[in-house]
Amino acid sequence: MSQSRPKFRVPHVFVLLLAIIAVCSALTWVVPSGEYQREVRDFDGTERTLLVPGTFEHIDKSYSLRGATLGDDEASGATPVGLVSFLSAVPRGLEGAADIIFFIFIIGGAFGILQRSGVITAALGRLLRKLGGRSELLTIVLMIVMAVGGSTLGMGEEFIPLIPVFLIVSKRLGYDRIYGMALVLVAAEVGFAASTTNPFTVNVAQSIAELPLSSGLPLRMVFFVCAITVGIIYLLAYGRRIKADPSRSFMADDPFDLPDGATDDVPYTRAHTWILISCTAIFGFIVFAIQQYGWWMDKMAGGFLLMGIVAALIARMPLEDATKAFVKGMEEMVVAALVVGFAKGISVVLAEGQIMDTIVHGAAGLLGQVPRYVAVVGMLIFESSLNLLIPSGSGQAAVTMPLMAPLSDILGITRQTAVLAFTCGDGFSNSVIPTSGILMAMLALAKIPYGRWLRFMVPLFLMLMGLSAVFLIIAVAIGYN
Repeated sequence: MSQSRPKFRVPHVFVLLLAIIAVCSALTWVVPSGEYQREVRDFDGTERTLLVPGTFEHIDKSYSLRGATLGDDEASGATPVGLVSFLSAVPRGLEGAADIIFFIFIIGGAFGILQRSGVITAALGRLLRKLGGRSELLTIVLMIVMAVGGSTLGMGEEFIPLIPVFLIVSKRLGYDRIYGMALVLVAAEVGFAASTTNPFTVNVAQSIAELPLSSGLPLRMVFFVCAITVGIIYLLAYGRRIKADPSRSFMADDPFDLPDGATDDVPYTRAHTWILISCTAIFGFIVFAIQQYGWWMDKMAGGFLLMGIVAALIARMPLEDATKAFVKGMEEMVVAALVVGFAKGISVVLAEGQIMDTIVHGAAGLLGQVPRYVAVVGMLIFESSLNLLIPSGSGQAAVTMPLMAPLSDILGITRQTAVLAFTCGDGFSNSVIPTSGILMAMLALAKIPYGRWLRFMVPLFLMLMGLSAVFLIIAVAIGYN
């Protein structure tokens, strides 16, 4: 009697990320080390450290028993990542991502107070009653709103606390956990990739490529409309399929239980109206301050903290209850926040082993040897692959655009096209790569295994990458500027 093989299960997110850190550490022993010279340049008051094209040099590696165990700070040349450096990569990653981690904790606490006030459940209940059975209309509206936020303001981390809220929406509409998460993540990442005025990707890349900010907007707007349309159609089709046959859900075995009271009807009161108005006004000012005053994580976190305080005051919530709600909200974000630090550990070991510049130099040399129509698709694939190692839009722009901009000149591709290849490659891959802190944080909150998410997301990711390739080829053909 034959026994069935056990199914492969993707390990827990922390195990997966630690394994990737281990592989990257091992690569520092076999991939040649090298570096570009760097220069600090000012872009509208923001200093960025950029690679200097044409300055790449290989660095000899220093191998020793001490380096392989305790690390050798006195060694000449590059030192591969040893045991102690590998084990300390996660703590150093947590330290390097501290601003994002504490930002996630603060907005989690603020949303905990909002949840305790009942405003979220009451407002959702009222909205769903007004829409009746028009779940697809609600899906379209929500996805467009969040996609616009990602495309214009680069919003990503700000959407993490919305996952529990949209799980409630999905449950009430009769869908599964994946549908609820996709409402947030697919919309946000499509908007982030199909960037129009995203300050963290397209604006940074255009500054480095010496292009006018927000130039080339018409083609990017057409691309945004096409990309979000593909995303919406794909999710609606999935929703229809699982409503017709729940067994076709990628989480058919999941009972989709939510915390007690999450789906209960809560009466909508005048206090809820004032909380919504106040919090919307505060959020609007945060968005304004990001654009006008260059606010970053610390000041944005302060704005969300104010939301929680205002909501507690309007709801006349006892101080002890508000504190408990704030702490509970932060507790629910623990895994989501720590995932960001684990993912940061990958770039820590790559920088220590000094192999990142070698990877970028090799890719740029390869792209320079192929025809321009092939090269532009190659840029897309390269940027998508590199995002696995540098899951930061502005960080990846600082590493690749100083090389891709002059390379595009040599190939007869406009610099605007190179920027489009960067934004597409950096953005869409965030929906599938395990080193994306936002993705893994949302999966942890939604309690969706990474493997199940890939089964849902990979077909859509391939469609969006195909759409990107088509637009890039068109950009080359028309001399996109």
